[in-house]
Amino acid sequence: MRFEGIFGPVVSTFTRGSEALDVAAFSANVSAHLSAGLQGIVVCGSTGEAALLTEEERLVLLDAARDATPIEKLVIMGTGAESTRLTIHRSHEAQTAGADAVLVVAPHYYSNMMSDGALRDHYCRVADASPLPMLLYNIPKYMHFSLSPTLVEELARHQNVAGIKDSSGDRDILGGYLALQSDSFIVLTGNGAQLAAGLAAGARGGILAASLFAAPQTIAIYEAHKRGDQSTADALQAKLRPAAATIVGELGVAGVKAALDLVGLHGGPVRSPLLDLDVAGVRRVKELLT
Repeated sequence: MRFEGIFGPVVSTFTRGSEALDVAAFSANVSAHLSAGLQGIVVCGSTGEAALLTEEERLVLLDAARDATPIEKLVIMGTGAESTRLTIHRSHEAQTAGADAVLVVAPHYYSNMMSDGALRDHYCRVADASPLPMLLYNIPKYMHFSLSPTLVEELARHQNVAGIKDSSGDRDILGGYLALQSDSFIVLTGNGAQLAAGLAAGARGGILAASLFAAPQTIAIYEAHKRGDQSTADALQAKLRPAAATIVGELGVAGVKAALDLVGLHGGPVRSPLLDLDVAGVRRVKELLT
């Protein structure tokens, strides 16, 4: 299984007012993202408002994603939970529903108790039990800590730990993970504003919210890098950076959903307690996309 290229962490689409899942809109987005050239998708990631979904809704979205995804493209399911037990349960459900791999964010509610020892035990138990390859997920913005390179080095030796997605935006942290990369452990960047730099440093690809509204641009950066044309990759990155940094990094899920609406895909409302962008925010997103 090759976790290389550009992957989209798809949004979860809701009906305005009721906040019920809009599965038709979700499936249409998945088809559009993959037709645009993405190598696969991530369901129930941070951009997918995973923390706001019920267990049943997660499986509904995974079923819809699998149905809309050609067999040669990958479906990665976010299965991270606050308990090891639930993470393992979700990982088994993901395999039953047809996911190809799982993306596992660290437990972080009890963040001050998440020592390397606690995290090592958690991740090893999940990797031992998961029927699918596991990608670690480092996102300090939400976890309030970072997976240490020492811990990741240990976990990278596990035969079922296939790699890591790093959304820190910190080049030193990314570099620490890249030093551990091998044929059996890959590193993907989660920062669209730094895609070209991440690829130049050695990342094999990215799981990027920016790819949902700017697939051609992110794919072009990746392809320029692959053919050794870093100057073109850097030039394309300079054009993408303001939109990626602001829409994703600053405005978050509401910004990504507004961008999707503006490019003709399905964004729609966020789920409470998140708030949709106001008129000024939507105008700001529109300006960044033009």
